[in-house]
Amino acid sequence: MSSVGDVSSVEGWQPRTRVGRLVKEGKIKSIDEIFRRNLPILETEIVDYLLPGLDHEVIDVSIVQKMTDAGRITRFRAVVVVGNRDGYVGLGKGKARQFRFAIEKAIRNAKLNVVPVRRGCGSWECTCGEAHSVPYIVRGKSGSVEVILKPAPKGTGLVAGDVAKVVLRMAGISDVWTFTKGETRTSYNFARATYLALRNTYAFVTPADWSQASLRLQG
Repeated sequence: MSSVGDVSSVEGWQPRTRVGRLVKEGKIKSIDEIFRRNLPILETEIVDYLLPGLDHEVIDVSIVQKMTDAGRITRFRAVVVVGNRDGYVGLGKGKARQFRFAIEKAIRNAKLNVVPVRRGCGSWECTCGEAHSVPYIVRGKSGSVEVILKPAPKGTGLVAGDVAKVVLRMAGISDVWTFTKGETRTSYNFARATYLALRNTYAFVTPADWSQASLRLQG
């Protein structure tokens, strides 16, 4: 595990997209604004610029083979999770003939897939009001794997498999109950189902969202 939000990587950055230019010019100052305006993130430097200090962790590395006219080609496939442990997480995978390049490609893809995670205290057993769990029950499905996240009281910890724990920790979730279905031994599908469940925390509009939208319109 190490940091992937290198500030030096964006010093000589020449944006190639409209969103990138808005970020470099200072017209977009936070990643929250990008998601609020539903803008696409097509350059990893945007994430490096607005979310410095991201951590990454390799979930799985495997060897895949493909038959071609020239013979059998062997490549590495890596699955990586990135996050700031405070409400943002991304998942990506990459393939390359060299192990290092597969990791780097997976990190780039994970950055492009960064999403915000709504956190809260949704358990009826806990009234602390802190953002330590999920606010309500959410589901995510990838392949045959389905993951259900349920709010848990403070101090419960992450009641989940090892792969799901990595994704949840990177998102800043410290207490949650998980229920899984399907072939969870497939690391990528297990991680992606957990990632999609976290992404679905913003699939619902809450009264607080309406209040914030009203304040922005008034301002």
